[in-house]
Amino acid sequence: MKMRVGILSVILSLLTFTSGNPVEQRGISSSTSGDEKLMVCYYASWAVYRHGNGHFDVENIDPTICTHLIYTFVGLNPDTSEILVLDPHNDLEENWGKGAIKRFVNLKQQNPGLKVLVAIGGWEEKSEKYSNMVLDPKKRAIFVQSALKFVERHGFDGLDLDWEYPANRENSRPEDKENFVLLVQELKAEFVKRGYLLTAAVSAGEKTIATAYDIPALAKELDFINVMAYDMHGAWETYTGHHAPLKANPNIDFGDNLQLNLNHSINYWISNGCPANKLVLGMGTYGRGYTLDNAAVNGLYAPANQPIPAGPFTGENGFWGYNELCERMVLKEPGQWVVKQDPYYEAPYALNLNQRLWIGYDSPDSIRRKTEWALEMGLAGGMVWSLETDDFLGQCHGEPFILVKTIVRALNGGIIPPVPTTTVDPNLPTTTTTTTPAPPTNADCPAPGLYPYPSESPCSRRYYWCVSNGQGGWVIYHQQCTALTIFYADLQTCAYPSMVPGCGDQ
Repeated sequence: MKMRVGILSVILSLLTFTSGNPVEQRGISSSTSGDEKLMVCYYASWAVYRHGNGHFDVENIDPTICTHLIYTFVGLNPDTSEILVLDPHNDLEENWGKGAIKRFVNLKQQNPGLKVLVAIGGWEEKSEKYSNMVLDPKKRAIFVQSALKFVERHGFDGLDLDWEYPANRENSRPEDKENFVLLVQELKAEFVKRGYLLTAAVSAGEKTIATAYDIPALAKELDFINVMAYDMHGAWETYTGHHAPLKANPNIDFGDNLQLNLNHSINYWISNGCPANKLVLGMGTYGRGYTLDNAAVNGLYAPANQPIPAGPFTGENGFWGYNELCERMVLKEPGQWVVKQDPYYEAPYALNLNQRLWIGYDSPDSIRRKTEWALEMGLAGGMVWSLETDDFLGQCHGEPFILVKTIVRALNGGIIPPVPTTTVDPNLPTTTTTTTPAPPTNADCPAPGLYPYPSESPCSRRYYWCVSNGQGGWVIYHQQCTALTIFYADLQTCAYPSMVPGCGDQ
């Protein structure tokens, strides 16, 4: 059903504005005691290089939202079979690096229930070198010891395996399926001695699952399994398709497309030997889109040979973060977008017919429905890829991290649990967030973003974060950089004094 969309209906219908939920200044509890469900959040560390409202660094993370935070990515050195740091300047402190890993791990000091892991792999790492490593028992042993040392050295609580994908992609081997199990078993044998977590991010596609994973064997060893239930369609195809439908529509989905939905994927994992309570449902904080061949043919499976143009922050054709999507639809092009939703998919897609643009995504309503479905299935909880493409500034809903918080509310019966009280050693370096009144006022917020304190020198550790309250005003979060670093306004991040003009002697 078509509808005309004005500013109000865009906010209410397109992005499903969540009313009655003021900005939560205390955050969301991530204690994992009892039967509380998991909220697993991936952080793409390269978001630090994005500009404007897309810039996202460790200090932008609210450590009270998630039960588990996962830092991405480290890689594999094909010559030594050891863990390889992919961005030493950002990840490490050595050689005047920014120390993002240390700052990430220090987020645990603000939330006693938080677990932090590091992920190895990702799409860009490909598959060949992982296939070579798991093939050789000696190389596996080297990797296991390297993983132990890396986790211990940096203070992580565990390792997330994101090999995409065993026995698939160029120069993989059919025996990767068996060898991956051997690696997991050998890692687990050592990790369990030290209380470390071992998890994995896995495919949601039946054909990949069948060739890549020995499901019962992996389920026995892994603490939980993050099913990447997204990217089922995208601009690599020549027709429109929602990248994360909840269920198949038997009226329009045929052949392999009947398998490309959350319901089929999760049931395939369960029916092939994985306990439901080991599975975490992955959900995307982004959309995948297309440029229609003909604006008059604009439904699902409409001809579309080109991707939607890249967004201003992520810079990838065919992909918009939810923050890019909502900023454009609500703030920049109100009234130009029409929203539709398939009754089986239960997730929206939006059209700008004047520009021939089509994008499928998850709104707060659809992501809540998916979380409720995960609970109905008895799953362990929810996962997001990833924090930095949520509406983390709260521009469209007046509440930062609206998608993640919607999942948490659904997992916890619609409530926001209080943050557990903690005592922090004052001698430990930390990045802190507090809502204690401080010098900045609403008059000091010219726009959403991070700012130095107006009453302090430009070489101060303290800064504040302006977030829209959705009512023409601002919510201010008062923050502080880690020890030995100061706030660098030009880069919107914390940095060593030597990197900040005029502060080198601090």
